[in-house]
Amino acid sequence: MAASPELVCHYSYGGETRSVRQPQLASAQAAYTQKPLAIGSYFLFRPVFEPTEVKLYSLTDHPDGPLPLHVARYAYPAATRSQDKFGFTGEQRVYEPIRDSELVYWCEIQGPRETHR
Repeated sequence: MAASPELVCHYSYGGETRSVRQPQLASAQAAYTQKPLAIGSYFLFRPVFEPTEVKLYSLTDHPDGPLPLHVARYAYPAATRSQDKFGFTGEQRVYEPIRDSELVYWCEIQGPRETHR
C-alpha cells in the first residue's frame, strides 16, 4: 500500500521557523473537526488537505473570536504539481494590523505525487 501524500507547511514567526504536517483527509467533511494551530500570541493557522483541494487559513486570535486575515485555495493535484523553492504556494506574508505582526509561510506536498527537484 502506497503512503498517502502529506501537506507540509513551513512557517516563520518571531524569528523561529517550524513546520506543520497535515495528512490528506478522507473527505472534505473531516476538515470541520480540525482545530487551528496557535502561532505565537496572535496568529492561528489552519492547513486543510482535502481529497480535491488544499485550503490554508491564516487568522488572528482576537478577543471576540478568530478573525480571518488570509484564505488561500489550491486545486489538488493540479495546482500542487508545480513546486519551486517555496513549494506550490510561493512565499506568503500575512500581516496582523492591530499588533503589527507578520507570519511568513509556504507549503509543499510530500509523498506519492511529490515533484522531485
